[in-house]
Amino acid sequence: MRSNRSWRPQPKLALASSWLLAAAVTLWVSSALGVTRDPVEHFFNTTFGDFSEELETARAEGKQGVLLMFEMDECPFCHRMKTTVLNQSEVQDYFQEHFLIFPVDIEGDIEITDFSGDSMKQKDFALKTHRVRATPVFAFFDLDGNMVARYTGAARDAAEFMLLGTYVVEGHYKDMSFPQYKRERRETAKK
Repeated sequence: MRSNRSWRPQPKLALASSWLLAAAVTLWVSSALGVTRDPVEHFFNTTFGDFSEELETARAEGKQGVLLMFEMDECPFCHRMKTTVLNQSEVQDYFQEHFLIFPVDIEGDIEITDFSGDSMKQKDFALKTHRVRATPVFAFFDLDGNMVARYTGAARDAAEFMLLGTYVVEGHYKDMSFPQYKRERRETAKK
């Protein structure tokens, strides 16, 4: 028996299909223009999981410190950061200039050595040592292994993430919160 109604795509399916098409076109255009690069290859550094040694490397390379991205595989906000912000060559170049950058899986069972030389699983380092309960978390550490700034969640866009980098690199974290810094920058730009 045939239905009298003609077939039409379901609104959610049509919306998802159009979003996927738009995302694919955006990624293709960005790649064709050379503005995006793989964040695994160009944003993150490789490590054997000894962050105390990484501090020594950061000092030797003239970096300001270490940036850790606490993440987990099924986190949509982590994925969005990697596909819309951390893949931008300008972001990669700026952060690589100033920091050694490593991902930390908050559910990971891989043994790491923290900044003090203590060994533990990634998930214990995240939860017990740094109280990470949501992802992503971007934690900035100075060359002594002290956390100097922490940003929880996905940045709105590459410009906001670059502003976060400037906030840390220029030492504004010593005097004000990041939201206060953003407000002051907006007010200054209006003048």
